[in-house]
Order: sequence, then structure tokens, then C-alpha cells
Amino acid sequence: MAETVADSAQAPAAVRHAEETMGTVFSFDVRGGEPAAVRAALDEAVAGLHRVDAVFSTYREDSQISRLQRGEVSVAQCDPEVAEVLELAAEAERLSHGWFSTSYQGRLDPTGIVKGWAVERAARRLAEVPGVCGVNLNGGGDVQLLGTPGGQRPWRVGVSDPLRPGGLAAVVSAAGVSELSVATSGTAERGDHIVDPRTGRSAVTDLVSVTVVGPRLTWVDCWATAAFAMGSREGLAWLESLPGVEALLITAGDEVRCTGGLAARLG
Repeated sequence: MAETVADSAQAPAAVRHAEETMGTVFSFDVRGGEPAAVRAALDEAVAGLHRVDAVFSTYREDSQISRLQRGEVSVAQCDPEVAEVLELAAEAERLSHGWFSTSYQGRLDPTGIVKGWAVERAARRLAEVPGVCGVNLNGGGDVQLLGTPGGQRPWRVGVSDPLRPGGLAAVVSAAGVSELSVATSGTAERGDHIVDPRTGRSAVTDLVSVTVVGPRLTWVDCWATAAFAMGSREGLAWLESLPGVEALLITAGDEVRCTGGLAARLG
């Protein structure tokens, strides 16, 4: 749902890569650093994404999450990342007053938080490489930005217009911050896939998309999902209450609603 706007003017050398896993494509753009070291870290990050898929996929009968759901293993018997993700998901459920949930049709399903968490983790690993000045990791339209691409301009992310295919609803800028993430939930590309945790059925809402902007993709991905299920009125009020978070909501009637500080992040 988001598209990175590239700017190569006066930018340091870039290492780019696209990898398919978790049913989507992950696009890497790493600026600066010694190319061999960046490539080694990139290989490690890609392997980590495939490992996350193997551990957390609800479609794989042999994944740890599937085995945990069936009661064949305990959380303590799973990889430490399982406990970490479930703890983060429990916090997201608490902060969203239950609108974000890891339960789907009575089954354990943490996929709503896994991708954002995995993207953020991979991006931070790449940012640790000596000499790297910027990382842009786009996981199926949800983006974690760290540092800068070099030169005088910041990372910028175009937010797709859900009602006008090929158009942009906004462009988000990371100017002035060292980390920024952008996540969008909506029906334009995947249909009615967001569940109302109160009913267990597709969320009935006046929204077609919610884009949330904040420092960490782990959280903004959850907040976009929860706010979409809430609907425009309750979702906007709740997002306004979250520190460091801004958002753009678009209704089926083509009404655009924004949090008060969003304008400072556009450009």
C-alpha cells in the first residue's frame, strides 16, 4: 500500500535486493558501508525473514506456531522469538483495548504483528553495519526507514490512493528524524481481510485505508490494523491519543481524515 520514492542525487553507493517470502516481497535499499559487509548482513537479514516464515506461518503444519496452536509444544519449547512476539502482541492488544488480537476463528494467529516486527528487526540489523548511513526496508508496502539515503534529502514514502489506482494519497517524509515507519491497512489490495475481534468476522467499517506513521514498524503496523477495524471516528480519536503517532484515514466516501500532527510529516 506504500511505495518508496527514491532520490539518488548525491547519494552514497546503494545495495538493493528483493526477496519473496511470507507471501509477499521484501525490498531492501541500504546506503553506505563497505559493499561486501553490507551483502553479508543482507544475506543474514534475508535468512532471518525466511526463518520467521518457517516459525510463524499458520499455513505450515510443521511451524512452531501451528504446533503451539495444537498443543504439541509449549511457548518455552519454542524459539525465544515466539515468546517475544507473543508478549509484544499482548501489549498491542492491551493498548488497542482489544481491537488488535492474535486470535482468529478461535485459533492462535500472530501474523498481524509478525511482519512488521520482522521488517523492523531486519532493518536494524542492517543499520548496524559500519559505514551504513541509511536503510529502507519495504515489506509488502509497510516500510521501516533508518538514517538517511545520503545527500541533502531524507527518505520519502508515497502512500497509494486506495480509490485511484496508480495515484498517491500523500508522500511521507522522514526529514528531521533518524527512524520512521509507515504502515497501511485497507481493502484495496487484499479485500476484506481485517477481522473485527469482537465478532470474528470481517470488520464492518466506513474506511478503505488507514496509514499510520511512527518510529517503529512493529507498532504502527498493529495500530493501522486496529484503527481500521474501529472505523474512522473511533479510530482517529484513538490514534490521536498515541504519542509519536500520526495517521491518514480515507473513507469509502473519499473523505480524508488526519491526526493533528500529520502535516509535519508530509513533503
